Formats: sequence, structure tokens, C-alpha cells
Amino acid sequence: MGDSSGGAEDRPAFYALEPGGLRDWWSLLHPPYTVWHLSYVVIGASLAPDVDVRWLGETLLAFFLAMGLAAHALDELHGRPLRTQISEGALVAVAVVGLAGAVALGIDGMIEVSLWLGVFIAVGAFLVVAYNLELFGGVFHSNLWFALAWGAFPVLTAYFAQTAELGVAALLAAAGCAALSAAQRALSTPVRRLRRHVADVRGEMILGDGIREPVDASTLREAPESGLRLLSLAVPLLAAGLLAARLL
Repeated sequence: MGDSSGGAEDRPAFYALEPGGLRDWWSLLHPPYTVWHLSYVVIGASLAPDVDVRWLGETLLAFFLAMGLAAHALDELHGRPLRTQISEGALVAVAVVGLAGAVALGIDGMIEVSLWLGVFIAVGAFLVVAYNLELFGGVFHSNLWFALAWGAFPVLTAYFAQTAELGVAALLAAAGCAALSAAQRALSTPVRRLRRHVADVRGEMILGDGIREPVDASTLREAPESGLRLLSLAVPLLAAGLLAARLL
């Protein structure tokens, strides 16, 4: 499967770079997925009657620190799925600083928006640690919890940060984003398995007219990875369109 020179075929994710230096930090951020999930924050905030740009900015920064940095650092710490050369100490530091920064921003929201934001802070911090370190026997590291934590939760938090309440529109949007995250998981799980655990794939497809087409790992990855690439572009564009409609 792929060549032995560390090419794109051998990398643990389609967006991952070859290990070493600053390239590891790019891979650690999971850029397409981080932007995708931050887009849910924008979608949630855009549903509010009046969008407060300051609170949107703080909510985006908080989720970037918690999901983009802390969660991914903990995930890499737990088994090195991206095969980076970042030290354990650096990963722990990023996780602690990222999560602490997100909590600090949340406390600012508690002071100025609603004390009930404390519930969102507690739930978010718990999910980041429990999901990525697979605590409690991995019960929170499942398709359902991924959809809820990485899809629905950002929408609900962002909407609440704007309005200090939850409405039907936010709940429906959260359900939709949870479904999108479930689709992401359904597409990415077999791809991750192929890239990170499968040593070789051999086979062929025999078409109705007798033509034989070889099947290898890249053949199996092509459709789901194409879907992931398109969704990682579509969701941010949708979020940008919703926000533009509110602000422009």
C-alpha cells in the first residue's frame, strides 16, 4: 500500500504532513476538521436574533483552544495516531494551556452573559478529556458522543453565549450538525483504519462486461476521503453564508 518514502499514501490522514518540526503542529491541528467544527460555532451564533461579534469571537477562540489544541494534543498523547515527533511534555502543556484558556473565556461569559454558561464549561471540559483519553473504558469515545460533543455542543454553546437561552432553532440546528458529525465519523473511521492499521490491500472488481479492475487501499479510500474533503469545505462556506446574511 503506497510507497515506502513517506508519501501521501502512507500518511495517517490526508491532511497530515511528513513528521518533524512545524509540520507536526500542522498535522496536530487537523486543519480541515478544526475549521469544520468551528463552523458549528458560527452556525449557532448566527441563529441568534442579534449577533454579538465579540461573543462570537470569544466562543470561537474558546472552542479552538479546547477542540483544536487541547483535544487534539490529548488524542496524540493517547497512542500517537498522527505519528508526530512532538514530545509528551509539549503535548501535555498544549492540552493544559488550551483547556485552561477555554475555561477562562467561559468564565468571562459567565460573568457577563449568564452563570448557566458554567454548565457548558463543565460539560465541554469533561468531554475533551473523557473522549480523547478514552476514560471510563472508552464509553464516551463512540460515534454517538462524537456527534453530540463535536457537532451539537458547539451549536448550543454558541447560541447560548449570544442569547442566554436555548430555542427550538438552536436545538434543530444542533441536531443537524450532530448528523453531519456522525456522517464525518462514518466516513473517516474506515479511512483511518486503512491509513493507520492496514498493511496491504489486494483484490479486484470484475465488472459486468468482464473487465477486471484492481482494488487497493487508495481505491477504498477515494470515495470517503473525497466526501470528507467536500464536507470540510461545504460546512465552513455554509457557516460563512449564514453569518454574512446576519452582519452584512
